Amino acid sequence: MTIKQADRKWMWVSVLLVAALIIYAVLFPPVHKSTGAISDKAVATVNGVNITSAQLYDAMVAGGGAQTLDSLISDELINQEAKKANITVTDEDMNNELASVKKSFGSESEFQQTLTSYGMTLDDLKKNMKSQVLLKKILSPQVNITDDQIKQYYDQNLESLKTPEQVQAAHISVATKEEADAISAQLKSGGDFAAIAKEKSTDTATKDKGGDLGYVASGSESLDPAAEKAAFALKTGTISDPVQTASGYDIIKVTDHKAATTPTLDEKKADIKDTLTNQQISTLSTTWLQQKKTDAKIENYLTPAKPAGA
Repeated sequence: MTIKQADRKWMWVSVLLVAALIIYAVLFPPVHKSTGAISDKAVATVNGVNITSAQLYDAMVAGGGAQTLDSLISDELINQEAKKANITVTDEDMNNELASVKKSFGSESEFQQTLTSYGMTLDDLKKNMKSQVLLKKILSPQVNITDDQIKQYYDQNLESLKTPEQVQAAHISVATKEEADAISAQLKSGGDFAAIAKEKSTDTATKDKGGDLGYVASGSESLDPAAEKAAFALKTGTISDPVQTASGYDIIKVTDHKAATTPTLDEKKADIKDTLTNQQISTLSTTWLQQKKTDAKIENYLTPAKPAGA
C-alpha cells in the first residue's frame, strides 16, 4: 500500500464510517408524531434508572452533531450544484469509486472487517459515497494531470508501488504445544486442514473460513513474525510443523507463492492519474465548498451565529 493509499483509506474510515454512526441520530431522532418533541422512551436502564432517547440524542449531538451537520450542509450544497449542472451519479460511477476505496485496503477481507467494526453495511458506505462522487464529477473539469506529473510521481514513489513477495496461506492457531502437536499429527494422517481450523482454531477472524488468510505480503505485519517467517519458508502445497508465536502456536499451510514485482510506468499510469486527480480535487474542494457556503443562505439552528460584536 502506498502512502497516498493509506491516507485515502483512513480518510474513508475516519470521515465516512465514523460520521455515518452519528448521522443516524442527527437525521432520525426519535420524536413523538403528535407533538414533534424528542421521545422520552427508554433506550437503556441502569439499576432501574432510564436512559432516554432524548438523552442519547442530546449526547450524540453534543459529541459530533455540529461537525456532522456541517457535513450535511456541504452534502446539500453539492447536491444543489450538481442539479444546476445536470450532473448525476450512475451505478458505474459508484462501482468505480467503490473499487477505488477498496484499493486503499490491504484486502477484501480487511475492507469487510472495517465495515463490520463500525457497524456499517456496504449500502451504508455507498450512501456516504454519493456526495463525494458528485463533487468529483463537478470539479473534474478543473483538473489537468500531465504525463510529466505522472512520471514524476512514479519516480518518487517507485519503492511503495512495488509489490512485495506474497504467499497465499491459511493457519490454525491454538494456545498450547500439546494441542498443536495433536493437530499436526492429525494433518499428517490425512486430516482436512480447513475442517480442523473451523473446529479448533482460536483465531475467530479466520476459523470460519478454514483458517484462510488470503495473500500475505512480506513485511506486512498481518502475521506474527515467527509465523510469517515459517510461511515464506514453506513450499507451495506444504504444511508447517507447529510454530511458537506470541499468542500460542500456529500451524501454517501455503497454497501459492507470488514473487516480488516492480510495475512499469504504463502499468501504473491509470492508478497514478487517479491518485493525482483525487489529490487535486481534495485541494480544490476546500475552497469550492467554502465559497458555496459564503454565497448560500444557510441558517444553522444547532450552532447559531454569534451576535455582532460578540
